Amino acid sequence: MSEHNPARTTEAIDYIAVEESARFRTLKRTQRSFIFPLAAFFLIWYFVYVLLAAFATDFMSQRVWGDITIGLLLGLGQFVTTFAITMGYVSFANRKLDPIATEIREELEKAQGQA
Repeated sequence: MSEHNPARTTEAIDYIAVEESARFRTLKRTQRSFIFPLAAFFLIWYFVYVLLAAFATDFMSQRVWGDITIGLLLGLGQFVTTFAITMGYVSFANRKLDPIATEIREELEKAQGQA
């Protein structure tokens, strides 16, 4: 059997054991602790915006400055929030998730190289 045979390398690594390891579970828990609250926040913020647009038209059409209305500002706020969440997640992943994921990946690559 050749050293680069995929069947041989996949048999050498127990991916189920890796997935059930404490570090991998910590990685998933850490990711979810960031994602779920922010996803809930954004969905609530989005539905509040939609409901205000549908049922509070007088409020949303109030002019703030010239032709700029509260509805327009809240709509633009949706984009700002999306970018802020994305930047926050990238920063969080770089600090908290990537070091753990790198350790796990390096161990798997080392195990694959020894197979």
